[in-house]
Amino acid sequence: MLSENLLRNVVEVITREELEKKLRGNSKGYVGIEPSGRVHLGTGLIIGNKVRDLQEAGVDMLVYLADWHAYINDKFSGDMHKIRLAGEYLKGVFNALGIRPNYLWADELVSRKEYWEKVIRIAKKTSLKRVKRAMTIMGRKEDEAELDSSKIIYPFMQVADIFDMEIEVALGGMDQRHAHMLARDVAEKLGFEKPVAIHTVILTGLKGSGRMDPIEAKMSKSKEGSAIFVDDSEEEIRKKMKKAFCPPEIEGNPVLQIAKHILFTYYEDKLVIPRPEKWGGDLVINSYEELESIYANGELHPMDLKAGVAESLVKILKPVRVYAEKNDDIPKELGWKK
Repeated sequence: MLSENLLRNVVEVITREELEKKLRGNSKGYVGIEPSGRVHLGTGLIIGNKVRDLQEAGVDMLVYLADWHAYINDKFSGDMHKIRLAGEYLKGVFNALGIRPNYLWADELVSRKEYWEKVIRIAKKTSLKRVKRAMTIMGRKEDEAELDSSKIIYPFMQVADIFDMEIEVALGGMDQRHAHMLARDVAEKLGFEKPVAIHTVILTGLKGSGRMDPIEAKMSKSKEGSAIFVDDSEEEIRKKMKKAFCPPEIEGNPVLQIAKHILFTYYEDKLVIPRPEKWGGDLVINSYEELESIYANGELHPMDLKAGVAESLVKILKPVRVYAEKNDDIPKELGWKK
């Protein structure tokens, strides 16, 4: 039986029975992350905390710093020096958050001919239609391969990563599902073990736009005003949250998502909503279910909700701000700070 902690923020496990068997031994898990910019809440507090959940369940977790994948995906305009600086910064951010996995750079795999043999063997078992459908794993649409055919290689590499590192548990957001399912589909054909796939929720961007399109809707570091970064200043967090899309309904509300999937799931037993005395004073909410009920009934103003969520994030992210202030050389070189 999988623990409640292990299933926090998990949308699906493929399959639960396989994961239960893996947890009886010394299984090896991973999550692949492109070092492509600043770390936002989705990577830092959804994926990061799930890495820690898996470690606590006995999985040997590896964060795979996918530098060559970031290069293919045009991050930092293909400047590998900057990509690797971003990867080193991510390590420091995770450490500040209390997340301490092992790390491996993709560069250590791609230098071996055995790795590229796997890439080719996977490609030979996969149709062009299938691999183009999998391009959503890199935040791309199928037709983008028409202009840059290197994008086609990316899904093959991601599957080869799993086989080459002998990964048994593959972690990612729901946007990584196509790659993990491709790995499971071709594993038996090529004589590899099927990886268990664990997919987490994906936070909606603060602007709330494109909610019918998962690629457009998700929190993204590349979209202006879409993300709160874990190293944002107190003022930046409050300013971004104040501008966040916060409709009166529950569905598709990015502020409520943060409260549900981050605050109450990992950090808060109660949420304090600061309010002036004339509006009843501070409101203390003891569960997400209570918050959702109060908000749905119109008993909590969106601006008050945003203020409460912002103050909680300010508190939670303080260790990252301390790290960022002491290690500002990388952010400066990458143009994140003046």
